[in-house]
Amino acid sequence: MATRTLDVLFIHPDSSAQAYQGLAATYSAIEPPTWALLLAQSCRAKGFGAAILDCDAEKLALGDAVQRVRELKPRLVVFVVYGQNPNSGTTSMIGATRLAAQLKAEVGDTPIAFVGSHTSALPREVLALPCVDIVFLNEGVYALHNLLRGNLRSDLASVAGIGYKKTVGAGVPLLWLNPPERVVPQERMDLDLPGYAWDLLPCRERPLDLYRAHFWHAGFDHARRTPFAAIYTSLGCNFGCDFCMVNIVNRQDNGDDIHAAHSRGMRFWSPELIAGELETLARLGCQTVRISDEMFFLNRRYYEPLLQGVVERDLGLRMWAYSRVDTVRPAALELFQRAGIGWLALGIEAGSQMVRKEVSKGSFQEVNIRDICATVRGSGIHVISNYIFGFPDDTLETMQQTLDLALELNTEMANMYPCQALPGSPMYHQALRNGWALPDSYAGYAFLSYECQPLATRHVSAADVLRFRDAAWQTYFTHPPYLQRVEDCFGAPQRANVEAMTRVPLRRKLLGD
Repeated sequence: MATRTLDVLFIHPDSSAQAYQGLAATYSAIEPPTWALLLAQSCRAKGFGAAILDCDAEKLALGDAVQRVRELKPRLVVFVVYGQNPNSGTTSMIGATRLAAQLKAEVGDTPIAFVGSHTSALPREVLALPCVDIVFLNEGVYALHNLLRGNLRSDLASVAGIGYKKTVGAGVPLLWLNPPERVVPQERMDLDLPGYAWDLLPCRERPLDLYRAHFWHAGFDHARRTPFAAIYTSLGCNFGCDFCMVNIVNRQDNGDDIHAAHSRGMRFWSPELIAGELETLARLGCQTVRISDEMFFLNRRYYEPLLQGVVERDLGLRMWAYSRVDTVRPAALELFQRAGIGWLALGIEAGSQMVRKEVSKGSFQEVNIRDICATVRGSGIHVISNYIFGFPDDTLETMQQTLDLALELNTEMANMYPCQALPGSPMYHQALRNGWALPDSYAGYAFLSYECQPLATRHVSAADVLRFRDAAWQTYFTHPPYLQRVEDCFGAPQRANVEAMTRVPLRRKLLGD
């Protein structure tokens, strides 16, 4: 019996050691490559052979990864350079470019393509890399299908939605972008992105056991972090905050000045399809699940029937989801809790109302953040609060206001980020116009990396922003009331686990380490 041709190999690169420093070994999450799973299932639904090589989950050395590709003999290699955190598309370029260069040197006859948020933001820059043959200009679903229907070489000019190196005489190849391709429209989400290819993921002994939940998602208990999965129920966001680039993968315009706010909007899968995917995960023995949507708690027409379906199936899942502070509906929290959503991540961003309004273009509705956190907790759901230090209008005083608010709210988990002008965001284009200093490496965009280089504000240097952020994080996670809350909610051993995490040092080049 003839072996089926492998049309496309999706590669999820490993950038963890450089992006997370000492936190990579134990504390950082290892998430399933959500977009690789979606693209693989989409290709299989159209009759193409697909496979996934997850270098992050398997912690593959470069030579081992190259040997896998050589053995699989795909017609096309696609580096899927995404991530559930907004900066992940850029920071994942660390491992992607390293492996792609090695593949180009050793398996040079196989075309190499890149897809993802960083590629959508800067397609010409990515295409200019010697190891890259093809780029996808947005999420790439239809362009990928059409590309695989051809010979991957002489017919590239006919495939909308890609960029490639066009040979013109004997000179340097021209970086050529074809006309854009559409993204999957709402009415075809279930048809053209029909779920997740869970069976293509590597495992040690059981499905999803190479994946590791966020530390807090497991109640700061390392033993409960695996197996783990992440899933989208919708794509995109209706808002256009200056610091965010999540909508850049929706772009349908090749203009140089296009940023994420130009392609805002949300698309949803049917509640039936997503409930079925969650049931599949439960059957595979995976109960710890992240809902990765940027705006899960926004459109009740979609989240209510989905969560009702999860409740009816009695799946026993432990989930978390995102919400803006101004979109939390207290009346819905009981349904969230019954469906298994035990954590809600709230984008508080800044303690200063003035700073928050500026970067969100005034789209935040003013609400009592303290009341919202208390209401969420009162429903039996833990709160993850997200803060950003170093917005353009931040001063040392306003950053201190943000820290003071974090300490007052004392939520069960807090993420603290230095502000970055991420490629694809409106802020990135503002930085280019204003001549603001930007990182000179992919690792410079990694919040926890040695090379991390945040933006300077109009009042505070980049080094002082980073120094403040790191000190704020240490202050929060060693704060006695916070440690007591962890112990009260999760237990004394879990408190000790948090205390151990605070003893892992972060070195910073910008601070002279």
